[in-house]
Amino acid sequence: MHSTPLRGFTVLCLIFPFLVTSPVSSARLPTPPAMNTLAKTYRPRLEKNLKENIIAFWYPKSLDKTNGGYYTSFGPQGELKEGGTKMIVTQARMVWLFARLARAGYGEQYLDAAGHGYRFLMDKMWDEKHGGFYWEVDATGDTVLMPKKHLYGQSFALYALSEYALASKKPEALESATRLFRLLEEKAHDKRYGGYIEAFNADWTAPPPGEKSYMGVPSDVKLMNTHLHLMEAMTTFVRASDLPLARERLRELITIESNTVVRKEIGACTDKYARDWTPLLEGSYATVSYGHDLENIWLLIGASDAAGVPNALLTDLYRTLFDYSLKHGYDRSKGGFYDAGAFNKRAGDRNKTWWVQAEALVSALYMYRLTGEAKYREVFERTLDFIDRYQTDWKHGEWHATVMPDGKGTGDKAHIWKAGYHNGRAMIECLVLLNESTREQQQ
Repeated sequence: MHSTPLRGFTVLCLIFPFLVTSPVSSARLPTPPAMNTLAKTYRPRLEKNLKENIIAFWYPKSLDKTNGGYYTSFGPQGELKEGGTKMIVTQARMVWLFARLARAGYGEQYLDAAGHGYRFLMDKMWDEKHGGFYWEVDATGDTVLMPKKHLYGQSFALYALSEYALASKKPEALESATRLFRLLEEKAHDKRYGGYIEAFNADWTAPPPGEKSYMGVPSDVKLMNTHLHLMEAMTTFVRASDLPLARERLRELITIESNTVVRKEIGACTDKYARDWTPLLEGSYATVSYGHDLENIWLLIGASDAAGVPNALLTDLYRTLFDYSLKHGYDRSKGGFYDAGAFNKRAGDRNKTWWVQAEALVSALYMYRLTGEAKYREVFERTLDFIDRYQTDWKHGEWHATVMPDGKGTGDKAHIWKAGYHNGRAMIECLVLLNESTREQQQ
């Protein structure tokens, strides 16, 4: 490994005092000269996957013109399945996808598609009495099926509203995002221990002790996963609103994701914590999710840019997290990453999940741009090869949910936890990064 877990810890210990100072300009390291060559080679492949596979699958057939929102239940061959419900995470992710496509210049029709979903969120999923978004409603949106609040769902709502505000420039969208941010500040921000309390009843009161949340863990548990996506959402909200308090919360989330959730003795992150951030490591909790660690790297890079934190302060951590996943979770034979594994052991489950490959692809490209080190370029190239060859269903559209060890793709193309978010975002962000690098080298 380039850096040891101990050295990474030394860097981490220095960042908290910095985060409470005023914002500074965050400058990227110089772009490696080979990025221009990389762009020429891989831009067409990324564009093909985005346009001909992902967008072609979701637009326009995901738009529910009868009830509003999006259809998100499609079988292995892309066939619409009857009886699908609408969950805040997936509905918000689709608003985000279409808004991001519009902002990236792929067409005004996607802004209309985002507006279609935005209206469903606000008309059907927003709790007019207590505020916040319901977790799940029926296909029509008229019946609330799961009324309680969880910060994982609220984070994606904030992400979607903020991206739609950036893309549409509509004041009402920014007002909706700001109202949600202030509600989360009032109801969920943990002023004593930092971060956010995650699970609530419909009226934002505390659930009974021992009750499990919609995320399948006790309601008083804090998750790296939830706070990771809160950081992602807050990054976009800061860019949309420029609110000082939002920037302060973003820096707090950066500290959590770059320090609090990192197990320094192994150089990787774990997911579950008591309210005071004591790590919960019993049984299966002592597991590293390679996908979340790789996702954490590039989301931290973006969050630091938005918050005015130089990424040089965290580059050693990025190397440590990436190298751990590379050592224990990477398939050096076929390419691609496995899902998760016990501490300092190779992954036991050799299936490969669509979202892990998407996050690995973006993370590797960010790391190559940041460091210029050839190993990250190689991981980017081999991961894209794996995606194109195995994960992408070129016949029926979208990506296979799972690729088995024999290379066979299986699973529904979409469900309440699988939309066009991870893979669509990966293609868009890689293309943005390559295009930015090309422009920089031409200047």
